[in-house]
Amino acid sequence: MAKFDIDTIRHSSAHLMAQAISRLYPNESVQFGVGPVIEHGFYYDVQMTSTLNEEDLVKIEDMMKTIIKEGLPIERKVMARDEAVDFFKKEGQDLKVELIEAIPEGEEVSCYQQGEFIDLCRGPHVESTSQLPQGFKLLSIAGAYWRGDEKNQMLQRIYAVCFQDRKVLKKHLMMLEEAKKRDHRKLGKELELFHFEASSPGAPFFMPKGAFVYNELIEYIRKLYRIYEYDEVITPQVLDSELWHTSGHYEHYKENMFFSKVDEREYAVKPMNCPCHMLMFKHYKYSYRDLPMRYADFGRLHRYEKAGALAGLTRVRTFCQDDAHIFLALAQVQEEIQRTMKMILTAYEMFDFQNVKVNLSTRPEKKAGSDETWDIAEKALKDALDNSGQEYFIKEGDGAFYGPKIDIDVADALGRYHQLGTIQLDFQLPDRFDLKFTTQEGGEERPVVIHRALLGSLERFFGVYLEHVAGVFPFWLAPEQAIIVPVNLDIHGEYARKLQKELFSKGYRVKVDDRNESMGYKTRQIQKAKVPFMLVIGDREMESGSVSVRKHGEKKTFTWSNDDLFSRFNELNSKKIPAEL
Repeated sequence: MAKFDIDTIRHSSAHLMAQAISRLYPNESVQFGVGPVIEHGFYYDVQMTSTLNEEDLVKIEDMMKTIIKEGLPIERKVMARDEAVDFFKKEGQDLKVELIEAIPEGEEVSCYQQGEFIDLCRGPHVESTSQLPQGFKLLSIAGAYWRGDEKNQMLQRIYAVCFQDRKVLKKHLMMLEEAKKRDHRKLGKELELFHFEASSPGAPFFMPKGAFVYNELIEYIRKLYRIYEYDEVITPQVLDSELWHTSGHYEHYKENMFFSKVDEREYAVKPMNCPCHMLMFKHYKYSYRDLPMRYADFGRLHRYEKAGALAGLTRVRTFCQDDAHIFLALAQVQEEIQRTMKMILTAYEMFDFQNVKVNLSTRPEKKAGSDETWDIAEKALKDALDNSGQEYFIKEGDGAFYGPKIDIDVADALGRYHQLGTIQLDFQLPDRFDLKFTTQEGGEERPVVIHRALLGSLERFFGVYLEHVAGVFPFWLAPEQAIIVPVNLDIHGEYARKLQKELFSKGYRVKVDDRNESMGYKTRQIQKAKVPFMLVIGDREMESGSVSVRKHGEKKTFTWSNDDLFSRFNELNSKKIPAEL
């Protein structure tokens, strides 16, 4: 049997699914939209009277397997554009007709046929349905607007995963099951960390436990700032639209911004901090001795995301970045980028992200500035990465509109990569804001700006990290570090409360479980809450000045003296202190 690459198999499997739907619903006048290959599989958008459910997906899968056994030849057919329009009109495929009419006149249209089914497609495909492996699984159904436009009709989108053999499929499905258990939206609710309300879509409400974790993330970054010599600033959230015209955001980013009118003037809620930092640098006179100047800002940002794109903490409308802008001379860029890379990788090591992927994103089609300036900026980033010895990959056209960037992806515990940190080199905004500094010779020079984020959006990082650790935070970051359980509240309660106060005075987050419940119930609840330590106190512990300790996720217990307890907790808590340069 001929071997085909995975994208060809997935593309052909999408057609296989469409053919199966056509056979199962002959009286539905099913229309097919688009069915592209995506990561791990494919999807197809369909329009039909029936609303599909999970039972229907099983039927469609069975029909797909039947068509594979039939071994239907898959043949490419080429039609003239007008001929293709007429053909698909007769087939009642109005969505396909719309796609074909967008093709320039005179061009040929590629289609593929297998048995009674023919579909618009560039290909390539396998040569026969018998060459398709059965390593696929239809996962879910979601609503999707035709061509991504909410003004168009809603279609049903069927998602599928597809691999070259069943073993890989089985492994992937197991990973998906684990991912469901780790879903940060599910854990956020169960652990009382955060939730969402209909009154403010895309805006998380962090409960006390979640707010603690959120603030500890900020405090950790602040510790790095002290080591890496950053100065923190505070800037306004609402600014006159003229500022956004100056920065270029109005031209390049307007559709993602929130606007309001006050006193006949148009204002925008800031989606980014950078224009504010440009104003701050411009307000004072600086010389080469002041550079690099590093402004860090935890200001709240707002960006408009379509309702259908919102996804827990990973895609929100309001968030905070561990954002910073570094003003420096061009000659300082190499050293500063390498220093920033070290800072970012130090942070990821702290959060136990072991696999890191670095990407260099180059100029996009829609960009500000001249190609000459972009050439200088891209070379500077490339040279810095080359000199660092860090392996990296090129992502053509994925840069910001004002400059190229280094994006850093991290793999979570399930091997899924997430883009977190970024280093962007910007020649455009200093020019737009006419920024200058005094050189050693007494002249004036334009600074370069590095836009930099470590964890990125704190909301997004919170969601990614929560799934990475499956809700089991390290000791230093856990909102509750231990729960003391007296065996008999009347006899052991006072001793338990005394120990809690002593631990509290040393800065530990510990409470006493004084509920009138059985020991078994309390143990299950504490394990479910993913608290790092359960400390049990009975007669023996009171007499010896010790605690019976049970770590989260373990069934065995062991005994620590109170002195050991303080020493171990101190050791675990000290891990939140970042290393010096």
